Amino acid sequence: MDVLDLSRWQFGITTVYHFLFVPLTIGLSAVVAGLQTAWHRTGRQEYLRLTRFWGRLFLINFAMGVVTGIVQEFQFGMNWSAYSRFVGDVFGAPLAMEGLVAFFLESTFLGLWIFGWDRLPKRVHLATIWLAAVGTTLSAYFILAANSWMQHPVGYRIHDGRAELTDIWAVLTNSTTLVTFPHVLFGAFLTVGAFVLGISAWFLLRGRDVDLFRRSARLALVVSLAAGIGVAVSGHWQAQIMTRQQPMKMAAAEALWEDETSAGFSLFAVGDVENGRNHVNLQIPYGLSLLSTDTPHGRVEGINDIQARYQALYGPGDYRPVVGLAYWSFRLMIGFGALSALLALAGLWLTRRGRVPAGRWAHRAAIAGIGLPFLANSLGWIFTEMGRQPWTVFGVMRTSAAVSPGADVTSVAITLAGFTLVYAVLAAIEVRLLLKFIRIGPHEPEADAEPAAPALAY
Repeated sequence: MDVLDLSRWQFGITTVYHFLFVPLTIGLSAVVAGLQTAWHRTGRQEYLRLTRFWGRLFLINFAMGVVTGIVQEFQFGMNWSAYSRFVGDVFGAPLAMEGLVAFFLESTFLGLWIFGWDRLPKRVHLATIWLAAVGTTLSAYFILAANSWMQHPVGYRIHDGRAELTDIWAVLTNSTTLVTFPHVLFGAFLTVGAFVLGISAWFLLRGRDVDLFRRSARLALVVSLAAGIGVAVSGHWQAQIMTRQQPMKMAAAEALWEDETSAGFSLFAVGDVENGRNHVNLQIPYGLSLLSTDTPHGRVEGINDIQARYQALYGPGDYRPVVGLAYWSFRLMIGFGALSALLALAGLWLTRRGRVPAGRWAHRAAIAGIGLPFLANSLGWIFTEMGRQPWTVFGVMRTSAAVSPGADVTSVAITLAGFTLVYAVLAAIEVRLLLKFIRIGPHEPEADAEPAAPALAY
């Protein structure tokens, strides 16, 4: 493996690991804010107990997300300095906004929320968690704007061999950002729904705080189903934008080799990448055309035709991503996300009219289902980034030109091993902390009647 491959592995590992925390942080911030609002409006102690319980888990996850996210930004200067030099004027703008506006907002008001329980008026304290949640969502938007610029560069010009920003509004309202943001946001709520449901099911399985966690589980089921529908709709929009802006990515996702009208959606394919064809391809008729163009007879471009066009446009080279990886990551992303939504639908049916599912299988299925959205999110990002290859900035800069000229195999390999080891240790710490506070559970109303203190002190 050369420096380019090792640098890609390093960035991929750290990015996927970091994004395990991001959707849970976004979703939990809103859930905690909603529960505290319910307590503020009703005065019912169960909402306060749930606020503090889920708030502790939110804080653990937030702290780990901050630690792992910092490493990513340093890599732009270490492994990808040629990229940073070329696009820093453009790419750095939304990242600066994220740090100076969004992260400042969420971290400041989260600190006030933690230490303001017995110091701030109730309404002011409630406002702090909502502002922290808004900051978390804004942070995601600015980062997605930066990433979307790599997928579909707008608002810039090339001057003296560098990309220069000409229109920050165009960058922030990029059509790719506008469809990616709701998809990521709904994915975050699908993730938190599965997380809350699985932990609630763990308590119900053991008969602890049954009334409390039955309420929590029902909320999680509603959130998960609504988010699952949102993920499907926003994913459809995203597929249409991707078909127009990055047709090679969509073609690779479907193992579609030639331009085709009335294209079917592939369920299972065995292909020959070298010769550009499929030996086996089980399809849903008209499915791909409907997904990509909203009409069953729409025309979708194929890999071979796009490759020929890109060679004429950009010069000699292989402009195909790893087709097998794009194909299966796309399918598994959809499959895990759909399975999570179906699990929520089944749960709502089983708990209708206050019913409790017979047997223990439903609770165990909910616990096992915690991992489904995390897998879907990770596979979605793998598809998004790997499907863009060989481009770092689509149509502007190839990944091979973005790597740091001074980086060497030894240094990148050592840091890759080091980051992987450190992240494994952090994962163990995260899991141990979460399990510890989950086992402790929510405190009894007698404890809640005392003056409140920072959430993690309970």
